[in-house]
Amino acid sequence: MTLFLSRLRLSSSPSTRALSGLLSPQDGPRRRSAQHNLLWSVFSDGPDRKRDFLWREESDGSFLVLSERPPAQTDLFAPHQVKPFAPVFSAGDQLEFRLRANATRAKPGGSRVDVVMDALHALPQPSRAAQRMHLAGQEGRAWLERQGASSGFRVIEAVAHDYLTETLPDSRGRSDRLRFGILELSGKVQLEDPDAFLARMQRGFGRAKAFGCGLMLVRRAR
Repeated sequence: MTLFLSRLRLSSSPSTRALSGLLSPQDGPRRRSAQHNLLWSVFSDGPDRKRDFLWREESDGSFLVLSERPPAQTDLFAPHQVKPFAPVFSAGDQLEFRLRANATRAKPGGSRVDVVMDALHALPQPSRAAQRMHLAGQEGRAWLERQGASSGFRVIEAVAHDYLTETLPDSRGRSDRLRFGILELSGKVQLEDPDAFLARMQRGFGRAKAFGCGLMLVRRAR
């Protein structure tokens, strides 16, 4: 299957700028919810369409998107930059990666928990802030190693750069129960099964993929 890697930017037209408060709110949870709807606007072509794309916001405000179909062009966006994504990897290749993930695991009984949040909750309240990033790095790497065991890669290096939690607002502006952690990881992996790795890249890593998590960006290690 052909995949597409695209960079999307909001249009600089006066009409789009007039909507900036709605399209890109400053408040983090509202911003993520608005972006979810914004990205769907270029991929949803009918009420039965299932999500077949991953996305993330970059520091310059653009969006990187990995998708099974090219994004549709709308007046809200500048012309998209779209290219086929068909890397050729071999076993033994080393790749540098960046990943924004909602990293979870199953607990006895079947419930799922955020790996960092769960580790923090096991500590006394006064010590959580000091241990936050240490646990993010420790639990993030362990989680990624578990992903690699079933996805054709081995973790060489994994560093946590940030960890935050967000609670998404509902359609009426009140907070609902959808609270999740967002872990920023980068590092290096070595491929053992390139086909399994590419298949997992397409599906994404972790949960909360509809809200900008799960897209792993890679390049060959220097």
